[in-house]
Amino acid sequence: MNILIFGPNGSGKGTQGSLIKQKYNIAHIESGAIFRENIKGGTELGKKAKAYIDRGDLVPDEITIPMVLDTLKTKGKNGWLLDGFPRNMVQAKKLWDALQQAGMKLDYVVEILLPREVAKNRIMGRRLWASATRKRASTSSSTPSSRTATSAASAAASSPSVPTIRTKPPSTSVMTSTMTR
Repeated sequence: MNILIFGPNGSGKGTQGSLIKQKYNIAHIESGAIFRENIKGGTELGKKAKAYIDRGDLVPDEITIPMVLDTLKTKGKNGWLLDGFPRNMVQAKKLWDALQQAGMKLDYVVEILLPREVAKNRIMGRRLWASATRKRASTSSSTPSSRTATSAASAAASSPSVPTIRTKPPSTSVMTSTMTR
Protein backbone atom coordinates (compact mmCIF):
# COMPACT_ATOMS: atom_id res chain seq x y z
CA MET A 1 0.00 0.00 0.00
CA ASN A 2 1.39 3.40 -0.99
CA ILE A 3 0.04 6.51 0.72
CA LEU A 4 0.75 10.21 0.44
CA ILE A 5 -0.08 12.30 3.53
CA PHE A 6 0.03 16.06 3.67
CA GLY A 7 -1.21 18.99 5.69
CA PRO A 8 0.13 22.03 7.53
CA ASN A 9 2.71 21.79 10.30
CA GLY A 10 0.94 20.97 13.54
CA SER A 11 -1.91 19.10 11.84
CA GLY A 12 -1.01 15.66 13.17
CA LYS A 13 0.73 14.14 10.14
CA GLY A 14 3.38 12.56 12.34
CA THR A 15 0.81 11.08 14.72
CA GLN A 16 -1.38 9.71 11.94
CA GLY A 17 1.67 8.58 9.98
CA SER A 18 2.90 6.58 12.94
CA LEU A 19 -0.48 4.85 13.29
CA ILE A 20 -0.65 4.08 9.57
CA LYS A 21 2.92 2.77 9.58
CA GLN A 22 2.17 0.41 12.47
CA LYS A 23 -1.20 -0.74 11.17
CA TYR A 24 -0.05 -1.53 7.62
CA ASN A 25 3.65 -2.26 8.28
CA ILE A 26 4.86 0.23 5.69
CA ALA A 27 7.80 2.62 5.64
CA HIS A 28 7.13 6.17 6.92
CA ILE A 29 9.26 8.35 4.66
CA GLU A 30 9.64 12.03 5.53
CA SER A 31 10.90 14.47 2.92
CA GLY A 32 13.32 16.19 5.32
CA ALA A 33 14.94 12.85 6.14
CA ILE A 34 15.38 12.15 2.42
CA PHE A 35 17.45 15.33 2.04
CA ARG A 36 19.49 14.67 5.19
CA GLU A 37 20.27 11.08 4.21
CA ASN A 38 21.30 12.00 0.66
CA ILE A 39 23.49 14.87 1.83
CA LYS A 40 25.09 12.84 4.62
CA GLY A 41 25.59 9.88 2.29
CA GLY A 42 27.30 12.06 -0.29
CA THR A 43 25.06 10.91 -3.14
CA GLU A 44 25.23 12.82 -6.41
CA LEU A 45 21.72 14.19 -5.81
CA GLY A 46 22.64 14.99 -2.20
CA LYS A 47 25.64 17.04 -3.34
CA LYS A 48 23.46 18.98 -5.77
CA ALA A 49 20.80 19.56 -3.10
CA LYS A 50 23.41 20.71 -0.58
CA ALA A 51 24.68 23.37 -2.99
CA TYR A 52 21.19 24.89 -3.18
CA ILE A 53 20.60 24.59 0.56
CA ASP A 54 23.97 26.19 1.38
CA ARG A 55 23.00 29.19 -0.77
CA GLY A 56 19.64 29.40 1.02
CA ASP A 57 17.73 28.43 -2.12
CA LEU A 58 14.95 25.89 -2.52
CA VAL A 59 16.05 22.60 -4.03
CA PRO A 60 14.45 22.32 -7.49
CA ASP A 61 11.96 19.56 -8.26
CA GLU A 62 14.38 18.11 -10.82
CA ILE A 63 16.61 17.09 -7.89
CA THR A 64 13.95 16.49 -5.23
CA ILE A 65 11.68 14.14 -7.19
CA PRO A 66 14.44 11.70 -8.22
CA MET A 67 15.61 11.64 -4.57
CA VAL A 68 12.07 10.89 -3.43
CA LEU A 69 11.61 8.15 -6.04
CA ASP A 70 14.93 6.51 -5.17
CA THR A 71 13.95 6.43 -1.50
CA LEU A 72 10.46 5.08 -2.21
CA LYS A 73 11.97 2.30 -4.31
CA THR A 74 14.60 1.30 -1.74
CA LYS A 75 12.90 1.87 1.61
CA GLY A 76 9.33 1.42 0.46
CA LYS A 77 9.56 -1.95 -1.25
CA ASN A 78 6.70 -3.26 0.93
CA GLY A 79 4.70 -0.05 0.78
CA TRP A 80 5.27 3.51 1.89
CA LEU A 81 3.76 6.55 3.48
CA LEU A 82 5.27 9.73 2.02
CA ASP A 83 5.09 12.69 4.40
CA GLY A 84 6.01 16.29 3.56
CA PHE A 85 6.14 16.17 -0.23
CA PRO A 86 4.65 17.45 -2.50
CA ARG A 87 4.07 20.93 -1.10
CA ASN A 88 2.17 22.46 -4.03
CA MET A 89 0.13 21.50 -7.10
CA VAL A 90 3.06 21.76 -9.52
CA GLN A 91 5.09 19.31 -7.40
CA ALA A 92 2.05 17.04 -7.06
CA LYS A 93 1.67 16.85 -10.85
CA LYS A 94 5.40 16.23 -11.34
CA LEU A 95 5.44 13.55 -8.65
CA TRP A 96 2.38 11.87 -10.15
CA ASP A 97 4.00 11.83 -13.60
CA ALA A 98 7.26 10.46 -12.15
CA LEU A 99 5.41 7.71 -10.24
CA GLN A 100 3.53 6.73 -13.40
CA GLN A 101 6.73 6.72 -15.44
CA ALA A 102 8.44 4.54 -12.80
CA GLY A 103 5.48 2.14 -12.76
CA MET A 104 4.73 2.94 -9.11
CA LYS A 105 1.18 3.18 -7.84
CA LEU A 106 -0.33 5.60 -5.35
CA ASP A 107 -3.19 3.99 -3.44
CA TYR A 108 -4.38 6.77 -1.13
CA VAL A 109 -3.92 10.47 -0.53
CA VAL A 110 -4.64 11.78 2.96
CA GLU A 111 -5.01 15.53 3.31
CA ILE A 112 -5.32 16.85 6.84
CA LEU A 113 -7.12 20.17 6.99
CA LEU A 114 -6.54 22.50 9.90
CA PRO A 115 -7.37 26.19 10.31
CA ARG A 116 -4.24 28.36 10.16
CA GLU A 117 -4.80 29.78 13.65
CA VAL A 118 -5.08 26.31 15.20
CA ALA A 119 -1.89 25.18 13.45
CA LYS A 120 -0.10 28.29 14.71
CA ASN A 121 -1.27 27.68 18.28
CA ARG A 122 -0.17 24.04 18.17
CA ILE A 123 3.28 24.95 16.88
CA MET A 124 3.65 27.72 19.47
CA GLY A 125 2.47 25.29 22.15
CA ARG A 126 5.24 22.88 21.14
CA ARG A 127 7.80 25.65 21.49
CA LEU A 128 6.46 26.77 24.85
CA TRP A 129 6.29 23.17 26.13
CA ALA A 130 9.88 22.50 24.98
CA SER A 131 11.07 25.71 26.63
CA ALA A 132 9.28 24.93 29.89
CA THR A 133 10.60 21.37 29.85
CA ARG A 134 14.18 22.61 29.40
CA LYS A 135 13.80 25.07 32.28
CA ARG A 136 12.24 22.43 34.52
CA ALA A 137 14.94 19.90 33.64
CA SER A 138 17.66 22.37 34.54
CA THR A 139 16.14 23.18 37.94
CA SER A 140 14.61 19.88 39.04
CA SER A 141 13.68 16.42 37.87
CA SER A 142 9.93 17.03 37.96
CA THR A 143 7.80 16.18 34.95
CA PRO A 144 4.27 17.20 34.11
CA SER A 145 1.66 15.11 35.87
CA SER A 146 -0.39 12.61 33.92
CA ARG A 147 -3.43 14.60 35.07
CA THR A 148 -2.11 17.68 33.22
CA ALA A 149 -1.41 15.64 30.10
CA THR A 150 -4.85 14.02 30.25
CA SER A 151 -6.55 17.41 30.66
CA ALA A 152 -4.66 18.80 27.65
CA ALA A 153 -5.56 15.75 25.56
CA SER A 154 -9.23 16.00 26.57
CA ALA A 155 -9.32 19.70 25.71
CA ALA A 156 -7.74 19.07 22.31
CA ALA A 157 -10.11 16.21 21.53
CA SER A 158 -13.20 18.25 22.42
CA SER A 159 -12.07 21.27 20.39
CA PRO A 160 -14.39 22.12 17.49
CA SER A 161 -11.31 22.53 15.29
CA VAL A 162 -10.06 18.94 15.47
CA PRO A 163 -8.50 18.30 12.05
CA THR A 164 -10.43 16.37 9.47
CA ILE A 165 -8.99 14.14 6.81
CA ARG A 166 -10.34 14.59 3.30
CA THR A 167 -10.67 10.90 2.69
CA LYS A 168 -12.89 8.30 4.28
CA PRO A 169 -13.15 8.12 7.25
CA PRO A 170 -13.94 11.85 7.59
CA SER A 171 -12.30 12.74 10.91
CA THR A 172 -9.03 12.16 12.71
CA SER A 173 -10.69 10.46 15.66
CA VAL A 174 -12.59 8.08 13.39
CA MET A 175 -9.44 7.37 11.40
CA THR A 176 -7.46 6.73 14.56
CA SER A 177 -10.03 4.28 15.88
CA THR A 178 -10.31 2.58 12.49
CA MET A 179 -6.56 2.13 12.19
CA THR A 180 -6.08 0.82 15.72
CA ARG A 181 -8.65 -1.96 15.40
